[in-house]
Amino acid sequence: MNDIAPINWLRIGALGLIWGASFAFISVALRDVGPFTVAAVRITLGAAFLLSLLRIKGLRLPSAAPGPGRKVWAFAFCMALFSNAVPFSLLGWAQQSVASGFAGVCMAAVPLLILPLAHVFVPGERMHLRRIGGFLLGTAGVVVLIGADAFASTGKDMESLARLACLGAALCYATGSILTRLCPPVPLLALAAAVMVLAAGMIVPVAVIVEGVPDTLGVKGALALLYLGLLPTGVAQLLLVQVTREAGPGFFGLVNYMVPVWSVILGAVLLSEAVPPRLFL
Repeated sequence: MNDIAPINWLRIGALGLIWGASFAFISVALRDVGPFTVAAVRITLGAAFLLSLLRIKGLRLPSAAPGPGRKVWAFAFCMALFSNAVPFSLLGWAQQSVASGFAGVCMAAVPLLILPLAHVFVPGERMHLRRIGGFLLGTAGVVVLIGADAFASTGKDMESLARLACLGAALCYATGSILTRLCPPVPLLALAAAVMVLAAGMIVPVAVIVEGVPDTLGVKGALALLYLGLLPTGVAQLLLVQVTREAGPGFFGLVNYMVPVWSVILGAVLLSEAVPPRLFL
């Protein structure tokens, strides 16, 4: 990874912080609305933000003309499905039945899932001993941070299925990263906006059917949803596309080791949660 541009190290550092903070804001938002509604609102706000940015810069969504244009939209559809709509829904549903720590460990497994997929589908992203060892060390660090309690049973009826849903979400994120890398050349902002528009079209009907339209929304819940839509969804989608397209899915996977650390630190700062001593280890 010696040839990775410094800007991409800064980007994944920013993503780690942004996504790490999102867990605290999700906790606040879930006090007012259900998990599918949280996903729908944040994706819709993210899409609106990226479309506004696209307009300000005088750019347009990718062309849908036959040939390369339709291929780009096909990739965008799959990216929306695997990077946003499906994993957001799976995690939102699963975290009602599993310990949040288990979901965190599953997200730390994303880089390990990316490795074999990138080895097969992405030129130049070959597996080798040092890379495998590094990813295993990172995953072990997350397991130490979250602790053995992550694997303890909650005793809820749907727990086994919920655990599978967490693993499915991790596989979705890994697949979405590969698709982002393989998408044909297109302006990055236009691609990010197209992905979010399609994801909104997928998740909003699900949220309305499953949970209905929220009756009330408190100020704290509204502010939490606003944060989730603008930063961990809108800005993050743009950074995700930039890093994955320029540095590859293997490098992008490193962000999953930063997110749990920031989530623990910011949970303590924002929600007064206890900081486990193993954080320092």
